[in-house]
Amino acid sequence: QEHLVESGGDTVQPGGSLRLSCTASERYAAAWFRQAPGKEREFVAAITWRGSPRYHAPSVRGRFTISTGNAGKTIYLQMNNLKPEDTAIYYCAASSGSATTSNYDRAGVYDYWGPGTQVTVSS
Repeated sequence: QEHLVESGGDTVQPGGSLRLSCTASERYAAAWFRQAPGKEREFVAAITWRGSPRYHAPSVRGRFTISTGNAGKTIYLQMNNLKPEDTAIYYCAASSGSATTSNYDRAGVYDYWGPGTQVTVSS
């Protein structure tokens, strides 16, 4: 059983930046999802443990960047120019094999999930 550990959530002002981290014991295809109050969980970004290819949702493209480190066992989400609508709980997810280039944005293909880290963007 894999245990994902997220960190980096905080409260920032609009236009600010944060970097989220997610650490695993093994290498996986991984993703970040987020869930705002009263909304469904939505895809944010995905990456293979090799660091490529990587994908970003249209709502965050150009502002957020997913990357890997620690030989593929740490997944980062660099978030710049944060907006109030980015406020949500951010979840790290890892796939042991079901995630592909055609379904990486579906929560159901990820086998392991972290407990989430809160990101609040407010002035």
